[in-house]
Amino acid sequence: MALVVATLRFTPRPIAESLGRGYAGLLDRLAPRLRRVAMRNLEMALPELSLAERERIAEGVFRSVARLLVGASRLPSINRRNVREWIEYDGFEHFEEAKRRGRGVLIASGHLGNWELSGVGHALLCGENMSVVVRPLDNPLIDRLVQRRREIAGNRMIGKKEFVRSMLEGLKGNGVVGIFVDQNSQLDQGVFVDFFGMQARCGSAFAKLAAHTGATVIPGFAVWIEAERRYRLKFYPPLDLTGGVAEDTQIIQAAVERAVREYPDQWLWIHRRWKARPPGAPNLYN
Repeated sequence: MALVVATLRFTPRPIAESLGRGYAGLLDRLAPRLRRVAMRNLEMALPELSLAERERIAEGVFRSVARLLVGASRLPSINRRNVREWIEYDGFEHFEEAKRRGRGVLIASGHLGNWELSGVGHALLCGENMSVVVRPLDNPLIDRLVQRRREIAGNRMIGKKEFVRSMLEGLKGNGVVGIFVDQNSQLDQGVFVDFFGMQARCGSAFAKLAAHTGATVIPGFAVWIEAERRYRLKFYPPLDLTGGVAEDTQIIQAAVERAVREYPDQWLWIHRRWKARPPGAPNLYN
């Protein structure tokens, strides 16, 4: 892993991008299950598309992973002087509106585009650090490597074991907390809501925290813009929540779905998002 990171960080960017595509292609070949999962997800979530269109999206996922690898590897080289070569804002006025409300900002994000660059990019672009809830990686050596890069611009990572208390602390003083809300949750920590027309189990802590604190919730993702050859850190308008856990979880997931539909080839379709099923429902991945 260290060798992969080094080759992507220290080679000229065009060469690094070519290497990134090679590494992502190797992942595709060595772990064919990932593409099978992506195609199954696309078949269920976007049945209106032809097989060729779904294959194009799946291919785009691996290109997105390649860009993610390059961006994450080069985070130590990104600073306030060159950050706009990598990322720029789109919809920053929505973030400003959320800050003006003065109760803290919860950013509902996910594995769309370059989630490793999004937090660092935000800190460098506007000079404000944030707290980010993350799940530790299974390999502790890789986890430490990734965490150092995530915190390189001053952001604070929150592990899931202490995340409720730490999120409350992060929101103090009108602070900002980012959470990835697009993956399967544990059985005792979530509710089932509609996501692409299917029941998906989603964590409820985010909606509970928003109701408890009154923090403003905005969706935010770092998405690749091919015409610009860089990312846009795209903030969407604040969500109108109700205070109800299930209702607000559905509102949040609907916002994620809209963003994924906008940039379908940049979402992590290789994740078994619908692995958890309501009682009595069949397994979708046999």
